[in-house]
Amino acid sequence: MNSRLIRKGLGFSKELPMHRAAAGWEDAIYNLTRTHQSLRIDLTGPLDDQPGRRWERRTPAMAAGLTDQVWSTEKLLRTVPATNT
Repeated sequence: MNSRLIRKGLGFSKELPMHRAAAGWEDAIYNLTRTHQSLRIDLTGPLDDQPGRRWERRTPAMAAGLTDQVWSTEKLLRTVPATNT
């Protein structure tokens, strides 16, 4: 839960377009830039091509097959267009 959903603070969204923009940004950060330990893949096995690395870190978007890399915040800002809806 973020402060935009709580009316008792000064950070709550007063207009629906701003709320949608903030929610979209939060979803994009969570799904594209943050790796999650529960989604990691074990790299040890018969096809171990990178000795020394045991786990591949993944984001929810990587687990869903939407992307093949962890995005940086800069790449996200350059890629996702800002909308007025």
